[in-house]
Amino acid sequence: MDWSFTAVWRRVCALFRRQEKTAQGRLGLWGEDQAAKWLERHGYRIVERRVRIGQHDEIDIVAESREDGIREIVFVEVKTRSRDRYGGGMAAIDRRKRHALARSATQFMRRFPHPRPPFRMDVIEVIGTPATAPPDIRHYRNAVSANVTRQG
Repeated sequence: MDWSFTAVWRRVCALFRRQEKTAQGRLGLWGEDQAAKWLERHGYRIVERRVRIGQHDEIDIVAESREDGIREIVFVEVKTRSRDRYGGGMAAIDRRKRHALARSATQFMRRFPHPRPPFRMDVIEVIGTPATAPPDIRHYRNAVSANVTRQG
């Protein structure tokens, strides 16, 4: 397998193009856009989006919050649903997903020199579609604990 930068970049781009072609993939990308706009309107600075950590993990949005002069890194998992059914997006954050989010956040934080800024993991639910009125957006602060332990 060719591991040159160009070859790897082509494979990564192809992967994202495949996701964007499905209706579910397009809805998810639209939801991430809505969540990022919502965060910016509420004073967050978007640091990165769709960050790949390792082979399988991805962080939807990495943002920075400055409340009361304190800098905090915020990792955001975005769950987009066309309708508010079956428990909404929070119901999709199971033990395995919480563990993957905590693992990804910990890996990302290793980029910072000591002392590292505090961080938290939030979930944003986006309910709606591009064709409907503005989406309903729900922000859950500290929705995932960084002290997730693997059980079973």
